[in-house]
Amino acid sequence: MRSRSIILAPGARWRAMNVPGEDAYRNKGVAYCPHCDGPLFKGKRVAVIGGGNSGVEAAIDLAGLASEVTLLEFADVLRADSVLQDKLFSLPNVRVIMNAQTTEVEGDGSRVTALAYRDRPTGTPHKIELEGIFVQIGLVPNTEWLGDSVVLSDRGEIVVDTHNATSVPGIFAAGDATTTPFKQIIVATGEGAKAGLSAFDYLIRLPSAAPLAAAAE
Repeated sequence: MRSRSIILAPGARWRAMNVPGEDAYRNKGVAYCPHCDGPLFKGKRVAVIGGGNSGVEAAIDLAGLASEVTLLEFADVLRADSVLQDKLFSLPNVRVIMNAQTTEVEGDGSRVTALAYRDRPTGTPHKIELEGIFVQIGLVPNTEWLGDSVVLSDRGEIVVDTHNATSVPGIFAAGDATTTPFKQIIVATGEGAKAGLSAFDYLIRLPSAAPLAAAAE
């Protein structure tokens, strides 16, 4: 298959904890989008996994809905921006647990009831009774198949400019697999429109006898 222009939109997937119970209770208490699913846990106890910007932002947002928010970070320091950390620690219904390695999601068969974790320095097991777990340890762009055909960031995202152009003329990209910030559906939709307009603009400026570019099969 060949084309004069290509728009890449392979999307991204949530990075999973890969612990027992996560798959069984996905959408039954295990969630990955605080903006989408946060209102479902109003007045309930929740945990946020991850101490980067996305995890701390999620904990701040959820603190306005949930009765209690526990943020668990694998390392011994939070990686979020200091201004976000200051806001986090100012909230009365939020607690932060460092050096916490999640080991299992527990439930009663129909919904989440607890989260098990281990203190990394001592190996001591702990359990938190709760109703919701928000996994915020990053997105994985679905770009492995691209190889080195276009320039990727160190996180595997397709590098694009303000017109959604990649490093290869005629190839554009949009959505969560790109370096565009804010991984939200409405943002990806707008970026898709921009990529389409950019591809159209590229095509109308091509000489009529321009060669076809190879497309991924």
